[in-house]
Amino acid sequence: MIERYQQALPHGITLSCRAAGERGRPVLMFLHGFPEAAFVWDGLLEHFARPEHGGHRCVAPNLRGYERSSQPADVKAYRAKHLVEDIAALAAIEGAPLECLVAHDWGGAVAWSFANQRPRLTRRLAILNSPHPGTFLRDLQSDAKQQAASAYMNFLIRPDAETLLREDGYRRLWGFFRHWGGAPWLTEPLRQHYREVWDTSLTGGLNYYRASPLRPPRPDDPGASAIALPREMLTVDLPTLVLWGMKDVALLPSLLDGLDDYVPDLTLEKVDDASHWIVHEQPQLVADRLDRFLAASSR
Repeated sequence: MIERYQQALPHGITLSCRAAGERGRPVLMFLHGFPEAAFVWDGLLEHFARPEHGGHRCVAPNLRGYERSSQPADVKAYRAKHLVEDIAALAAIEGAPLECLVAHDWGGAVAWSFANQRPRLTRRLAILNSPHPGTFLRDLQSDAKQQAASAYMNFLIRPDAETLLREDGYRRLWGFFRHWGGAPWLTEPLRQHYREVWDTSLTGGLNYYRASPLRPPRPDDPGASAIALPREMLTVDLPTLVLWGMKDVALLPSLLDGLDDYVPDLTLEKVDDASHWIVHEQPQLVADRLDRFLAASSR
């Protein structure tokens, strides 16, 4: 049974959340990406709330800007420091330190920063197809293939992106799923979930791209080429699982090169038969690997 609730945070943001499992149990928190929302984690919330899989308290917030969470109008409100503050405040309310922070896509970008800046608030980190900022910055600056694969980011920051994405019943957004893996999992009930999110909160999701300089450089916009990140902002000393669908056409396998230099306690598994949408394509594999990681890193 999925519980839905609104959680007010001390700094004035409210996050709409989905959860399973009893309060007071060890907490797993799940962070979604774009163009998704917290509902994509429902199967894993129910899985890990069961006694045979740890009996956890499982929480998936809709990140700020999404669904019924707060939607600040100022693009600067979507910078990483504010997103990390939201998750830190929610973790404190739910019961920090978390047993594990699990994240995909933009949720992963938040989680990498969270693990670096607030390592005492979670015991473990699990990332699904979300690049580490160090390797992503490197490839956006120097790898022509990754620059081309990430070119869509410069489309999503356009002031008319909302209008263009809503054309023809969200044709371009459905294309994100189909182009990046065919999407046989995209059932009509799931499509309706997405429509409801996009109808009410598309701008919030796009503001993540607008607020971040991590994008391919263009003649009129230096993007990633103007950024230098100190090493102390990139290291993650937590036990970390990275599951990577190798058919991801937007985030290329080269992003895994050198990852262990930033994350010394790393478990990396490459999944050949999965794309960016690994959570949908391989839900049982994701659950099994998370089960195994939680069991091994608790010994």
